[in-house]
Amino acid sequence: MTRNKWMALVLVLVVALLALAACAQQPAEPEVVEVTVVVEKTVVVEKEVEKVVEKTVVVEKEKVVEVTPTPPPATEVTINLNLGTEPPTLDPALATDSASIQVLGDLFAGLTWIDAETNEPVPYLAESWEVSEDGTEYTFKLRQDNNWVKYNTGTGEIEVMRPVTANDVAYGVRRTLDPRTASDYAYVLYIIKGGEELNTADVGAMSDEEVQALIDALGVEVIDDYTIKFTLADPAPYFPSIASMWVAFPMPQEVIEEKAERWIEPGIIWTNGPMVLSKWAHDDSMELRKNPHWWGADEVQLDVIQYVMVTEASTAFAMYEAGDLDVAGVPSDEIDRVKSDPVLSKEFTVTTAPCTYYYGFINTKAPVDDANVRRALSAAIDRKGLVENVTKGGQIPANTFAPSMIFGSAALDPDIAPWALPEDMGGTGYDAAVEMAKGWLADAGYADGSELGTITLMHNTSEGHARIAQAIAAMWKDALNVDVAIENQEWKVYLNTIKKDTPIEEVPHVFRLGWCADYPDQNNWLNEVFNPEIGANRVRWSNDEFVELMRKARASTDPEERKALYKRGEEILVEEAAAMAPIYYYTSVSVTKPWVTYRTYGTVGPPGIYTWKIDWEAKKAALGLQ
Repeated sequence: MTRNKWMALVLVLVVALLALAACAQQPAEPEVVEVTVVVEKTVVVEKEVEKVVEKTVVVEKEKVVEVTPTPPPATEVTINLNLGTEPPTLDPALATDSASIQVLGDLFAGLTWIDAETNEPVPYLAESWEVSEDGTEYTFKLRQDNNWVKYNTGTGEIEVMRPVTANDVAYGVRRTLDPRTASDYAYVLYIIKGGEELNTADVGAMSDEEVQALIDALGVEVIDDYTIKFTLADPAPYFPSIASMWVAFPMPQEVIEEKAERWIEPGIIWTNGPMVLSKWAHDDSMELRKNPHWWGADEVQLDVIQYVMVTEASTAFAMYEAGDLDVAGVPSDEIDRVKSDPVLSKEFTVTTAPCTYYYGFINTKAPVDDANVRRALSAAIDRKGLVENVTKGGQIPANTFAPSMIFGSAALDPDIAPWALPEDMGGTGYDAAVEMAKGWLADAGYADGSELGTITLMHNTSEGHARIAQAIAAMWKDALNVDVAIENQEWKVYLNTIKKDTPIEEVPHVFRLGWCADYPDQNNWLNEVFNPEIGANRVRWSNDEFVELMRKARASTDPEERKALYKRGEEILVEEAAAMAPIYYYTSVSVTKPWVTYRTYGTVGPPGIYTWKIDWEAKKAALGLQ
């Protein structure tokens, strides 16, 4: 088979895109119903997640639930967006997926915010912060004009409940780290002194006093109502970025303890951000309204953010063309038409995103338990051909795990896995890479790829992932004569299959996943994803040097030293051990109505829809709104 024949096995583009996140009268009492739900960590942008929990919970719903959103009056400045899926939760301690995080970013205000242009943390709920000389103590001074508010579903009023204080921040962090909360993102806060000890404790075997002692030992100290100090296990110059994350948001203790799982529903939830939750028709739509009591309300133009939850890209795109959505992703079979259309082409954008698409190898499963075999398979992926002929969304061939906008990234540095890069990017080019791959197979004792037996390549069900898998399987066959069996599973089943404790005979040799930045530092990538000691370790590898590098990088306060340590870590991960194969750095491919203006998209953290602007008169005129 010639080098180009594999291209005929696929049709066109798979696009990895972001889903374009006090009144005296009492609110109407919500209806209480008992339902069985699946709490599933899903993603809008290929965000790595795990664990599916099925349980019976009590959910508060309004007595009258509208199946489709009621258009607000044309006097209210409204943006219409597709969230892409039902958010599994709006509990900051439990959220893991992009849909939930996007919405939480508008409902809550954390200590800091990641600036869209610089990717640096800036003051938000915290007016300022100070760092001790040794870098282990961070003291945040909170603004005193932020309040908890609640939407009154009976009157439509937004009620002020009480001020947000340092105690709310402390409660939120402690709650996230408390193992009884079962937060799957708690590990991000292990940098706080005592965080890992608390979160990994076997509280079932401990007395209440012993558990409380662990909580009290946590490096979180409320100095006064508006001052909080964090003591860290190691110096961490990236801690202000972690302070922007949802797991560190302030949380309203009285509501959570009274309402338990129901606290996140409209009419119950207290929030402290620029928007409030006014409606949530589960699996259908969601409405956020401007919080007039927020400190920056005068700068928020949007009155309403109206979400639908349409999973099919083609349906959402049709809604965009009909004027029902202001932003939408472009489906694979529409991208050529969009580019050639005189109107749509002007609304079409491709932007970089802080995400990486990769294949993971099960390092303990023969024959990919040999680093030479893994390296050969990685080198035999024609990344340039893949992004130019299959994905077509302007994605960038990847030779590292972390993309370039992440601190400490060595992306596109030809010192690392040069065989992953084309010649015009400083690499060896694909033809040379194939020759290297054949040599590595020979070093592993395989004169021909067919001697490996059949390699199982698995992906979660998706036409886009299927096309990529078909293309790469054809590359492996063409370059190395490797036989590949492609399998797919539905998302929740897939996540369980690739967990590190699944029996080895039930896991594939190779699986696909993606990772997007929680904060712009390599600690969130190499350390929190692939450190065998703390990460999910789906690739089932161990490497003492890598673990030590991550420990040193986490504790170092020297930026240049940290960069060097992370570069060496990438070299081990993707080249020497070849525990995984980075394939491409993501882009966001979308169309946007000309009346919408938003901050640079594809940056780290929630998109902050509340900051977007609309030429409301232009939208009304175009859509015939009165």
